[in-house]
Amino acid sequence: MVFSSLIFLFVFLPIVLVLYFITPNRFKNVILLLSSLFFYTWGEGDLVLLLIGSSVFNYFIARYIQGKNKKAGLVLSIFFNLGLLGFFKYFNFTIDNINQILSLFGMHSETLNNASKIALPIGISFYTFQALSYCIDVYYGKIRANKNYIEFATYLCMFPQLVAGPIVRYIDIEAKFKERQPNIESISNGVERFMIGFSKKIIIANPLSQIADEIFAMNYADLSTSLAWLGIFAYSMQIYFDFSGYSDMAIGLGKMFGYDFLENFNYPYISKSIKEFWRRWHISLSSWFKDYLYIPLGGNRKGATRTYVNLFIVFATTGLWHGASWNFIVWGLFYAVFLVIERLGFNKVLEKLPKVIAHIYALFVIVIGWVFFRANSLTAAVSYILSMFRLAGNDWANFRFVINNHYIFTIIVGIILSIPFPKLKAYIDAHEGAKIVRDVFVVLAFVVAVCFMVGSGYSPFLYFRF
Repeated sequence: MVFSSLIFLFVFLPIVLVLYFITPNRFKNVILLLSSLFFYTWGEGDLVLLLIGSSVFNYFIARYIQGKNKKAGLVLSIFFNLGLLGFFKYFNFTIDNINQILSLFGMHSETLNNASKIALPIGISFYTFQALSYCIDVYYGKIRANKNYIEFATYLCMFPQLVAGPIVRYIDIEAKFKERQPNIESISNGVERFMIGFSKKIIIANPLSQIADEIFAMNYADLSTSLAWLGIFAYSMQIYFDFSGYSDMAIGLGKMFGYDFLENFNYPYISKSIKEFWRRWHISLSSWFKDYLYIPLGGNRKGATRTYVNLFIVFATTGLWHGASWNFIVWGLFYAVFLVIERLGFNKVLEKLPKVIAHIYALFVIVIGWVFFRANSLTAAVSYILSMFRLAGNDWANFRFVINNHYIFTIIVGIILSIPFPKLKAYIDAHEGAKIVRDVFVVLAFVVAVCFMVGSGYSPFLYFRF
């Protein structure tokens, strides 16, 4: 079940909300937990047992960590959670690489060749990281292990952010498990935020995905320069509106149920450096790696060389977290290179440059990086990048085939919505008439999005596979 589906919008969500609000406060967590498990089971079937098993293990191991054997408990938590993630997400990748290495020496293994392919449970990257942050925070005394299993399981399994984030830390919503009073304002804000995210996904991300998919399906060797740039530009916009749209929907749903999830995006495409980009993109993941990997490795406290090594470790891991593929690892290392370059002094150069030049630099690096993220292999990524720079091809006919007025409108709207307008926002917030116009516009966009969804059918989110 996905948020952008009729069954979710008009059956599951209304029923859950009604049950949630007519249930006494002491049983609201039970309703939210059971509905979350049903939500996950709808799409993943028996794999819900893995989620339940993770919640049971981490509930008890956190209490064990809080006891006398803190280090032993933490080691067990890390071993279990990373082992779970490693087996289900990287088993196939590991076997494939071993087979490739053996083939270089003219060897092969029937056992490895016949190894069963392991299915990737949706959301495992997110809920294992949430469980890890919970146990680590208990170890350092930042929070107390929750003695109420229902409350902890609700935190880990909560359906608004279960399958694609944002990564919610227990410490940020701990108080809400016992003291949350959803009111008309929070529900209204949640509904509005959900409608905005839904519209971003259906009206902007989906049409852009059609452009990107069509161009990336072409023969890269014959791809003209301008068409190659159009394809990766469309994908850059698609992944932003797809994932930020999901985050908006998750944050909105959280507000409906009385929870405040932290923001996950902050206009990343206005960045003027790669460092700034990673402060604005997938904020919950960036901060997770900073607090639970970069800082424990020493951060920037042990000299320049160690800082650079730590950055490469963190971003290689960031890439690997996104998927079991060398493409993702190279994508992460690609960013690490530019972060190190900026730390070596290029950041001071960027500060002196006109803002528009710094902005162009950041966008150029980001867009090139997305090629590694989107392409099916490293070879394909390199071939696509070469097509972006060989300055060849007369593709007016291809443009007419790929682009129509609907797509042009979508691209223009996407560009506008990628830019903040603080003065306009302040004006709207200060004037009731402007607020009404905004609210009407949001509702109309949502209605249009629902109509588009009915016509287009199933449209999963990109980050479901990460």
